[in-house]
Amino acid sequence: MGKFICDDPIATDRRRFLATAGAAVAGTFFLASSAEAAGEAKPVEATAEKKAFMAEATRLAIESVEKGWGGPFGAVIVKDGKIIGRGQNRVLLTGCPVFHAEVTAIMDASATLNPKALLGSDYSAGTILEMIPREPGSPDPVPERAKMLKGCEIYINGAPCPMCMSAIYWSRIDHVYFAASLEDTSKIGFDDAFQYEDFRKPWDQRRIAVTPNFEREEGLKAYSAWSGKADKHPY
Repeated sequence: MGKFICDDPIATDRRRFLATAGAAVAGTFFLASSAEAAGEAKPVEATAEKKAFMAEATRLAIESVEKGWGGPFGAVIVKDGKIIGRGQNRVLLTGCPVFHAEVTAIMDASATLNPKALLGSDYSAGTILEMIPREPGSPDPVPERAKMLKGCEIYINGAPCPMCMSAIYWSRIDHVYFAASLEDTSKIGFDDAFQYEDFRKPWDQRRIAVTPNFEREEGLKAYSAWSGKADKHPY
């Protein structure tokens, strides 16, 4: 079969974006190394243990589909070789649009690692709010932050949407493994890729109307409250 050639610049840009965005999110399949800076990457070995974690994420995704709870997405969070959090898409079950697999897995893992409600506690060792120093070479202006899910990995049967990828960043998870790509996900009707694309545009060019700096001085009052709080807990 001959190679299909399309002269439509929009379609061409779309394919290019899917490829680059997929590759960016897929830092997931690679370990960072000095070779990576030179355009190379070291593949992660697909051990039996890692395969089992992905199989569990996929099992959760299939269960969500079969029971009508939501889309075909599942995730597990692993710490020290053990699953500490499980999640699956339950948007149809809850009617809540943010009930994605990664978010629910993060919530489950956080509950596992926190032995009690933390409000008013001393944030002692063993909770996700334990303070740890920033990593060497980090541009972070804050010398310490809450540990969160540092030291954990997440396995997802499909590439994370922008919301879930942001949740992973906020959680400080060390490594993301995903199976199906953004393009695979788009083909079954879950078009997350355009969101990655939209976020790169100026506010006034987004698909959703955005009014930036509206009553900015009012909003900054809360920032002042945080900045002036002597015992604030960076996270």
